[in-house]
Amino acid sequence: MALAPHAVHRLYQYRKSISTKPFGARGKKLVRCHLCLLGEQFCTCALRRQLTTQASFLLIMYNDEVLKPTNSGRLIADLIPDTHAYIWSRTEPDAQLLDLLHSPLYQPFLVFPAQYAEQGQTVLNQVPVATLPQSKRPLFVMLDGSWREAIKMFRKSPYLQALPMLSFDPDTLATYALRKGSHDFQLGTAEVAVLALGAMGEAANANALSAWFDLFVESSLLGRNRRCREELLPISQFTDAFTQAFAEAEEFVQTEGR
Repeated sequence: MALAPHAVHRLYQYRKSISTKPFGARGKKLVRCHLCLLGEQFCTCALRRQLTTQASFLLIMYNDEVLKPTNSGRLIADLIPDTHAYIWSRTEPDAQLLDLLHSPLYQPFLVFPAQYAEQGQTVLNQVPVATLPQSKRPLFVMLDGSWREAIKMFRKSPYLQALPMLSFDPDTLATYALRKGSHDFQLGTAEVAVLALGAMGEAANANALSAWFDLFVESSLLGRNRRCREELLPISQFTDAFTQAFAEAEEFVQTEGR
């Protein structure tokens, strides 16, 4: 049974409804699935599953980011049931977004590089899950856009500068082959979410999201068909890898009794 549309799907439909002209993405002639935005022959919607997790995510998306087929923020919402998504506004931040940040149900953490932290802003590299009140769950706040847009969102949003910051110094270079940042250490939104899950001790869930990301990248590249045929790997390698990673994540939950 197919899963219901999630927060990013709904935001995508809203953003399309207020557009004055079609969004001109690369490969605009490709016939795409209206949910995953991959080419219909590479649609992954039937494979989508929901992980059992203590994590929640809040995606604050730059205006056109939600329309981009290469956006990886939607992959978080694909697997993490408690994911919220809003379009960023400098002058009129969404009231529901602000309510989430002040909700007694959540402890928000802004996931962002420590070099941009404001004076006095708390910076962490691990989520102190053991010391959080039992009534609160981690809410990872992700600024979803190009690197320049993400910096702008942070600097123009005082409510973000009061949040504790979760920051990483990854040892490996970004594997985000679709839209890399201007520096090698800049990762795609879904890749950063993988690190966030790992930082709160959910390594199996992190592996499942990483496998989902790999499948997304390969499906996107196959849809473009820009590589030599000899370089194309069977897509089944990636679907099998995700299926296995998801099964291991669920087995870990059952073993731990979470």
